[in-house]
Amino acid sequence: MPRTSSCLPQIRNELFQRLPETPHVTIPAEATRSVFARTGILPCQAIRAMIGAGEIFGAPEIEPDQIQPASLDLRLGKVAYRIRASFLPGPGATVRDKLGGLKFHEIGLTKGAVLETGCVYLVPLIEQLKLRSTIAGFANPKSSTGRLDVFTRLIADNQDTFDAVEEGYSGPLFAEICPRTFSIKVRYGSRLNQIRFRRRVGQQLDADERPGRIGDRRLREIHSDIGLVEGEAAIREGLNLRISLAPIPPSGLVGYRAKRHTGLIDVERRGGYTVADYWEPMYARPDKSLILDPNEFYILASKEAVQVPPDYAAEMVPFDPLVGEFRVHYAGFFDPGFGYAGAGGKGARAVLEVRSREVPFILEHGQIVGRLVYEKMLAKPEKLYGQGIGSNYQAQSLKLSKHFKT
Repeated sequence: MPRTSSCLPQIRNELFQRLPETPHVTIPAEATRSVFARTGILPCQAIRAMIGAGEIFGAPEIEPDQIQPASLDLRLGKVAYRIRASFLPGPGATVRDKLGGLKFHEIGLTKGAVLETGCVYLVPLIEQLKLRSTIAGFANPKSSTGRLDVFTRLIADNQDTFDAVEEGYSGPLFAEICPRTFSIKVRYGSRLNQIRFRRRVGQQLDADERPGRIGDRRLREIHSDIGLVEGEAAIREGLNLRISLAPIPPSGLVGYRAKRHTGLIDVERRGGYTVADYWEPMYARPDKSLILDPNEFYILASKEAVQVPPDYAAEMVPFDPLVGEFRVHYAGFFDPGFGYAGAGGKGARAVLEVRSREVPFILEHGQIVGRLVYEKMLAKPEKLYGQGIGSNYQAQSLKLSKHFKT
């Protein structure tokens, strides 16, 4: 593998355009093969180069295990603010400009603190950005965060949308956090959400494509080549996923419904909680249906076992009014290699964090409940999901978050 000192000129010309010298970063040759991928999601080796160039920074320094195949885990800072309501700063205003009139009190996180159910908190993140004009960021909760029904979104100065950072952004990042079902204990450095970076320049799109997304025609070609799911794929504005309400042998389980008035969950405690103390198991009905109560939170699984090839990243569309008045996913990132046979996957179910929005809603086995949209990677990641990086959900079926005993 070449050292950075020898490969930086090539990276500068083909991938990053005038990247400063970063002699402590080692980047494989695959990171430079982007001359034809003018738009795409940045892989782990490119994120490391951005850190070395000072485009992503924090104190303490960013840790190697924060870098995922196509994203970066973000860390909570030293203080949380209990705020009156969610908000966006909007153009021409900073988050701290708006915070003064909305905060109730300040909570130190250095020794850990409890964030209570139904309350809204704002936490400055350790990481900050200084992006170039061709790179934007977009965020999602981590998988384990979504499976705890913790609603968290990224906010940045001057932005008028959540979970998005425009090209060329320079400034701090904040996490809005609202536990919905379980109160949680967090601390300085806890990781609840993650950010991806997209390099985008002028390009020609197919008629059915949006900027960055793989169009349906190309998605069908990919499915024909490698099989995104077993059997026929339902492709319409992305890969459509169906709900599984068939019994999982030998238990007959189809999902879990969260209990209320439980103990709190420490987000740093892995495998420390008994499932029965927090979840009610749900079993298959003879007609394979389920009525969603709008006051309840469910963990269910897709019927399809999906694959994300190494050259692509995917994201679940969290709410699609075309398929029903419910939300099926909080944590939407699917990394390159998820479910991929070459990364130990052989297909993996999409675990769905489900809430009905306003009214009870009937789900039936095989009903379409969500969509995966795919994007091209700028280069194949040096490490894929499931390849020795502590991936918790490779080859998963129905699975709760890592906090619960298996």
